[in-house]
Amino acid sequence: MIIVDINQVMISNFMMQIGNHTNSKIEENMLRHMILNSLRSYKVKFGSEYGDMIIACDASNCWRRSEFPYYKANRKKKKEESEIDWKTFFSFMEKVVSEIKENFPYKVIHVDTAEADDVIASLIKKFCEEDKTENEILILSADKDFIQLHKYKNVKQYDPVRKKWLSHQDPELYLKEHILKGDSGDGVPNILSSDNCFVIGQRQTPLTKKKIETILNLKEDELSDSLKRNYFRNKKLIDLTQLPNSIYENIISEYNKEQVIDRKNLINYFMKNKLNNLIEHLSEF
Repeated sequence: MIIVDINQVMISNFMMQIGNHTNSKIEENMLRHMILNSLRSYKVKFGSEYGDMIIACDASNCWRRSEFPYYKANRKKKKEESEIDWKTFFSFMEKVVSEIKENFPYKVIHVDTAEADDVIASLIKKFCEEDKTENEILILSADKDFIQLHKYKNVKQYDPVRKKWLSHQDPELYLKEHILKGDSGDGVPNILSSDNCFVIGQRQTPLTKKKIETILNLKEDELSDSLKRNYFRNKKLIDLTQLPNSIYENIISEYNKEQVIDRKNLINYFMKNKLNNLIEHLSEF
């Protein structure tokens, strides 16, 4: 199984393509070609070894924001200040992903309030814990949050933009340290810092390697109230096992009912959208 973190991969792809031309007009046809050609290249590179492809999508109304109002708050601000027309980008991308769902032989999983991280973690839990599969599962994403899923021996991760494999000697230790350090990209402070430090521009309280080692050696009842409170704040947001069960069930239900579309629709779709350069590679999708 190949699971593609579609938003993360395509945003990274897009940023590499435009380079410094951040004020360039975003064209729907260009974006469609970029997305489809990327998926084709992943299928060619990994399909024979890992099998079918699943597209994992982000919902805009993520459940983590109801748990933590500052979750990814700075990302919205940065996008509003950016020269890139992100509103148009995401509108076109949503349209193309919808087209993939309707015309391509891939399952596309989009569940209300769930991020792609949640979709991927849920499917891997189903495959590895419930189905007991020994088949290898490939995550296509540069997101290091998925290192925690490397605890399953048959899960591999590849960053298709930087073209490198991601791994870690001790995924469980990585997760513990990640919870302590927080995730500045997602607006999650380290456990020594206040909830809103990124939003108000406050510097985080430094969390040194020595402090991390000290905290890791403490038992839960030895943590101060503030440390314990912030530890569980971060654990809820970072540890993918903390996904609410109702969302997990919705993801698995969506996966089970999603039908793989017959390939016969592809030629008409390619012709309709004038994807002439890709028609000759039809069999590679």
